[in-house]
Amino acid sequence: MARRSLQSRSILALALLATACGWTGDSGTLGIALIGTPEEMFQKGVRLSPAAQQLRAATVDGLVSFDAAGQVTPALADRWIVTDDGKSYIFRMREGTWPDGSELTGESVRDALRRTLRGLRGTSLGLDLAGIAEIRAMAGRVVEIRLSSPMPDLLQVLAQPELALYRKGKGSGLLAFEQDGGVARLTPVAPDKRGLPAVEGWAEGVRQLEVHALPARQAIALFDDGGVDVVLGGHVEDLPLADTGPLSRGTVRMDRVYGLFGLQVRSGDGFLAEPSRREAVSMAIDREALVKPFNVSGWQATTRIVAPDMPGDLGTNGERWEGLSIEQRQAEAARRVRAWQADNGGEAVSLTIAMPQGPGADLIFAGLKGDLAAAGIVAKRVGPDEKAQLAMIDREARYAGASWFLNQFNCSLKLGLCSSVADTRVRESLTAPDAASAAALRAEAEAELASANVYIPFGAPLRWSLVRGNVKGFEPNIWGMHPLSALALAPR
Repeated sequence: MARRSLQSRSILALALLATACGWTGDSGTLGIALIGTPEEMFQKGVRLSPAAQQLRAATVDGLVSFDAAGQVTPALADRWIVTDDGKSYIFRMREGTWPDGSELTGESVRDALRRTLRGLRGTSLGLDLAGIAEIRAMAGRVVEIRLSSPMPDLLQVLAQPELALYRKGKGSGLLAFEQDGGVARLTPVAPDKRGLPAVEGWAEGVRQLEVHALPARQAIALFDDGGVDVVLGGHVEDLPLADTGPLSRGTVRMDRVYGLFGLQVRSGDGFLAEPSRREAVSMAIDREALVKPFNVSGWQATTRIVAPDMPGDLGTNGERWEGLSIEQRQAEAARRVRAWQADNGGEAVSLTIAMPQGPGADLIFAGLKGDLAAAGIVAKRVGPDEKAQLAMIDREARYAGASWFLNQFNCSLKLGLCSSVADTRVRESLTAPDAASAAALRAEAEAELASANVYIPFGAPLRWSLVRGNVKGFEPNIWGMHPLSALALAPR
């Protein structure tokens, strides 16, 4: 067995170390606004909004978690090893107890993890974890996760907020929270309250957080008024608002995330009944021009479903329609529109697109409307929860693997058009004899989805935050993960 041990400290454990070295700081409360609503922030269960993910990650530990840079760090498990074949992950739990005072044992963690996995059935995260064959409790505080095939991104998935572990309905995390109306007041939990040894002077290195959940416009106004020092969870629909306030200029922080940003085909009726006509819609879109109004440097458009720079990409699925200008593509799309109209009594082609509200979404729709008009298609916009033929999706990836992208379109999720053939290839990849064979099966799955034209990609999602210059504990990263626990460290 080859040992690839990851032994690092949790966020607040670093605070303990700093305190021991004489680090003391301002114990004042830090104000944070999460873009969303209080109802979203206090969600229960495993289908969590971005705001609820933030609160869950801060207050309930899983086996592992994320640090400020988006790297996996210990949580309930303080170290682990991976076997040579990559098919077994063995975790040793830290010494300590659950909130009810019972011992943190391999058996109790195994049972909690099994319950969590059962709760994730029917979700895309459940599909991401389909390669888990068995969870075993070993001697003392040790748990083994056995896989049907190697999962290089398993730790990244286990660190997701939905993988937080509970015993008797309660979990322990680095921060405890009290709900005060629509505000979450978060307090760092002392080591001895988490079943760990007490540390003298620990409280001097941490601070409380006051977390609001607000619509973007209100969150930005509160930031400009000095009511909060951090705004998290910004999406493209509100990006134009982020750099308009007198105090927000120069504080916008962008994350270069992986993920899906495009249109999902929800209905295969009428013009969208055939893959070639769905392709016509995709061909007509000028992706670079679509995002140009946001003035984001380094953003890369793509016509692929899986992000082009994923690890293990075989390069068999390239960009589509290379060598054709946007004018040529729109002309071909218009030809297909006219052909359909000729077969349908000259009926106009009109498509409904479900999109969120906000000035950024207005810009995206204006671009789409113009591009589709060039192909003879009338675009009509409806609200994000209304029935539509196409729907904008804007979702950051949970890990850097093709499987995440492919699982978002699995037929079992019933979110729109799909490909059972692609699902079969992904499922076969879970038991492939080696990494090369698994990658080839995933590439086939992507090709099947591309051929079916069930998704019209634009490029990577746009994610932004507002962070005042004197705030510590925030680092842009490819996951858009900004743990509240890192922001609970008091500044020097």
